[in-house]
Amino acid sequence: MTALTELTETLSVTGQIQPADVAQLAAAGYQAIVCNRPDDEEPNQPSMDSIAAACAEAGLSFVRYPVNPVTFPGPDLATMDDALNSDQKTLAYCRSGARSTNLWVATLAGEERQAAAEKAQQLGIPLSFVMQMGS
Repeated sequence: MTALTELTETLSVTGQIQPADVAQLAAAGYQAIVCNRPDDEEPNQPSMDSIAAACAEAGLSFVRYPVNPVTFPGPDLATMDDALNSDQKTLAYCRSGARSTNLWVATLAGEERQAAAEKAQQLGIPLSFVMQMGS
């Protein structure tokens, strides 16, 4: 599994996970997995269905919210706000973790968004998707 990047006490992001990683994530205390990566973005990428099945087996909730540069921030940012800013320990993944981080920043406003953007920059995560949105 790729390294996890902690954004808040309850939210971490990472690159593509495998179905076999889900049991380890559950053992580490994660309660929810959010997929921000469309199926078939790369060859041999695990499908959302395979990750969802592993989550169901491990007792984790699974949220499907795939976006790409054209569809960002997606049709229902409130869904992402609920998923990424909950009290549950949550892991959001995409290809590298950057898209999930951009979605997290996009769910916030005002000073919270500024603080989140600064945190992402400190971590070296590009915010190109959010920058295209404006404020």
